[in-house]
Amino acid sequence: MSAGIDLENVCCDFGTFRAVDNANVSIKPGEFFSFLGPSGCGKTTILRMVSGFIEPTEGVIRIGGKDVKGQRPNQRPTALIFQNLALFPLMPIWENISFGLEVRGVDKATRRAKAEELLKLVDLPGAGDKMVSQLSGGQKQRVAIARALAVEPSVMLLDEPLSALDLKLRQHMRAELRAIQRRTGVTFIYITHDQGEALAMSDRVGVMSQGRIQQIADPREIYNNPVNGFVASFVGENNIFEGEVQTAASGMASFSTPHGTFRARLGDLGDKKHAKLYVRPEHTLLSTAATVENAVLVTIGDVSFEGNFIAVHASTESGAHLTSEIRNDGSATVPEKGARMFMSFDPARASILPDANVRA
Repeated sequence: MSAGIDLENVCCDFGTFRAVDNANVSIKPGEFFSFLGPSGCGKTTILRMVSGFIEPTEGVIRIGGKDVKGQRPNQRPTALIFQNLALFPLMPIWENISFGLEVRGVDKATRRAKAEELLKLVDLPGAGDKMVSQLSGGQKQRVAIARALAVEPSVMLLDEPLSALDLKLRQHMRAELRAIQRRTGVTFIYITHDQGEALAMSDRVGVMSQGRIQQIADPREIYNNPVNGFVASFVGENNIFEGEVQTAASGMASFSTPHGTFRARLGDLGDKKHAKLYVRPEHTLLSTAATVENAVLVTIGDVSFEGNFIAVHASTESGAHLTSEIRNDGSATVPEKGARMFMSFDPARASILPDANVRA
């Protein structure tokens, strides 16, 4: 059975430093939820509070609707997978997986049967008698997951478990983790600083900065409709124009910058006029004439081949650096270095946003 997790006004202080500030989030049973943010933003502290290794300074944590204040880690229906996996090198794989059952007094035959069942679940059938040293990095990840699942947790907590793997293996293990989560139905809470991991695997993502949750939404909403400048710039690349709102109506605004006046979607600025406009490189177009609104004259600089797309770096007359992405589908014309062109963007694909929600 999976369980939901609720954090209500949760804070965590280390001396005078507030690591988590007023966190409010409700994670549904069976959901794959990721906390995403840079190192030191408080995401691992949240994981350790949920697991019971740290008690919140303020607020309430509920697992399955029950307040877990005062419960030790072994009393909570959670299993934590550490970044270093912490497998036992002198035990065969099946004993690694069933170690938690042995601690609970389960007999050897039952433990072995459960280990073999879980090895099939994580696509490692027949590997029970191997040693840890005989496994690849990805196989060790699966063993760690199987060991956590052996004690039948309601909530699986994963603290950047893929960070030590190479790129191709990380991409493969994303799909593996998501498939395992769907097969088991266990609630997964995943900690990462890698936006690709969070967007690819999660049902919802909570983006954090300086101890505060900035936005909680599904991956597409996070990427396409960030609520502030931190979320926009941390999740994906952006061209950024600084300026002031001139006029606003029906959710759109005229925005004056040193590079020209643009029109874009207006975020929640409160009573502020000064802000930044964000537009993603893949949402820009390069042309030889300014035939549409939101066009700025640029000089083409370096052109980088990135595989599935081509990144065209350019600069404005005032020295601002901008990037446009061209899909590598064979149909697009790649501009020459030094060419003078117009970079334009659709007002509906650009956002005027406030900065991050930070502590006063």
